[in-house]
Order: sequence, then structure tokens, then C-alpha cells
Amino acid sequence: MPIGSTYLSGRKMLAMSTALFAALALPATAAEKVRISGLTWPGFGFWHIAEVKGLAPDLELDYQPIEDPYESFNLIAADQMDVVSSTAEFTPVGVERGLPIKLVAFGNLSYGTDKIVAAPGIETAADLAGKEVAVLEGGLAQIFMAMWLEQNGQPFDSVTYRNIIADDAFAAMIGGSVAASEFWEPYGSNTVKVLKGATVVAQSREPIWLKQGVVADGHYMSEKFITERRDVALLTMRALYDAIAWWKENPAEGNQLISDGMRMSLEDVEMVLGKDGTWLDGGLYVYDFMEAAQFCGSAPGDPPFDQVNGQITEHWDLVSEWWVKFGLIEEMRPAETGIECGLHKELYDSGYRG
Repeated sequence: MPIGSTYLSGRKMLAMSTALFAALALPATAAEKVRISGLTWPGFGFWHIAEVKGLAPDLELDYQPIEDPYESFNLIAADQMDVVSSTAEFTPVGVERGLPIKLVAFGNLSYGTDKIVAAPGIETAADLAGKEVAVLEGGLAQIFMAMWLEQNGQPFDSVTYRNIIADDAFAAMIGGSVAASEFWEPYGSNTVKVLKGATVVAQSREPIWLKQGVVADGHYMSEKFITERRDVALLTMRALYDAIAWWKENPAEGNQLISDGMRMSLEDVEMVLGKDGTWLDGGLYVYDFMEAAQFCGSAPGDPPFDQVNGQITEHWDLVSEWWVKFGLIEEMRPAETGIECGLHKELYDSGYRG
């Protein structure tokens, strides 16, 4: 081989070795890890879509199913969690307990997936007086039941609330130990199918519940995450809404991804979210970016179901009032102590529309 060729080959090898060494020596830009927890629930499955479809390339979204919301919020307090997806009524309780959390988004609205089922022989709210009812105490189920009682002329404390949920509440209804229960799907429909004479006396698709936004989920972030990693918090919120927008265009594939990610049956996911991408053929109405921003008062226009712009403050006051009645909190506090709508505002002002 000619000397010149040998020299050039050596130069090429040296250059390649130098480039390889440099690549190994310089750290690659790592994706920002975001720790998220929530229930095993289709309404929170959009985190899986964002991850699987690569909608947040700068983030490493780590969703952990945790069935006890209090455990999730305690993890935030211990700086071991950044985001919690849960029901939307907890914030006043968390604020009073000193937890460093903020409700940053109204996530979805129960559109029939929540029901109050009465045992055979119970036809009116008055029939429940002095009897036991199954609810998730300290949760939206308890407020839903209490409000229904009062709307139908019965004091909210005329019943005994028992902290029984899901499968256990189903068994309690079948066994006759409770006279009514607040269920989410599929437990409500299954109870009516199995327990002859059981009836649905209230369900969350009724206009009164939709307008007030009573039975809903929300998304929470730790105060540290919002303040110290605000750019990541904004990317995280955007990833969620990008996933929701993607699902609306691809509901069949999206439901399968949620089924796989949540390890739920596809049938149950479709029962909750529907199949046609409208949210109106299932039991849950998921808010897109603009609707959530409007509910927060961070974008012009009104949310759906005759709700009003900035209604998140009214929702805060509503649940706070009930938690005072039930003794979970001592006093009502201003909404800004537990709500952070600034992330929606920043995204909207930047031109993002979901």
C-alpha cells in the first residue's frame, strides 16, 4: 500500500477515535424525569399515551398507579412525587394539613360514570333516613350523596355514612348491609344488574351535576415542582393536553394504549371514555386544554355544560363548604391558597391551544 494511503487512513482513524472519545466524554442531554401517580382509572390514561407516542421527547414520564390518594399526596410532601392525578375535591383538605400541593387543572367531569344506587324498597331520599349508605368518606362520593339528599328535602346528616367503596360496596349492597351506595363504573351498572329491584336514583350526567362540576377529577403538582422546575411543569401540562388531543383523533388506538397501560379491560376503558372521540358516548367528559383553561379563568370563553369562566373558584368554595360541614376542615380559605392557574395562562399566552 502506498505511504500516502497509509498516512491518510491513519488520519481518518485518529479523527474517528477522537470523535468517539468526545462523544463518550460529553454527557448526553438527559430527559427530565417527571414522577406522576394516580388511580388505575381510564381518565388518567393519557399519561401513558404521551409516553408511548413520544409526545414529550424532553420528558421521562413515570406514571405509578397508587390507589390511595392520601399516599400520593404524602409522597409529594416527601418530595418523592411531582404530579398527582386524583379527584378534584382534596385541595382544601390538603391546604389545611399543610401539604405543599396545588390544583393546576380541572381534568375531567363525570358524565354518567358516577351513580347513586338505592337498594330494593328505597324509592325516595326520605326512605334513607336513619339508614346506612356506602361512600368514600372524605371524597367526592360523600359530597355527591349529601347534596342529593339535601336537594330532595332530606338533611345530609340524616344517614350514617360508611367508608366502603368499589367491590366492598358492591358486596354490601348485595348483602343488604347498606341501603344505598355511590358507585363509579363498572360497579354501579353491575349492582343494578345483579340486585333485583335496585334502582339508580341519581347519576352524574344530569344537568345539575354537570353545571356545578361536582363530580370531577383534577391534576395536582407540588409547589416545588411548579416553582423550581416551572419549564418542566409547563412541558408536562402540554404533554397531557397533546395526548388528549391525540386520543380525540385516534380513540380506538388510544383506548387500547390506555387499556394496556392501566391494565384494564378494553371494554371497561370504552365504557368510561367512549369510542367515537367526542366524550359524549361514554361516562367521562375529559377537558381539553381550552376547556380546562376556561374553567381556570386563564383563557377567554366559557367551559361546557353551562359552566362559567373561572368556575374553579366556585368549585373550591363548594367543596370547602362541604368539608366544613363534615368536619374535615375547620374553616374556608381563599381559593388561591390551593389553586394555581398560572400554567394554563402561560401556555395560552404563548399561543398554545392544545
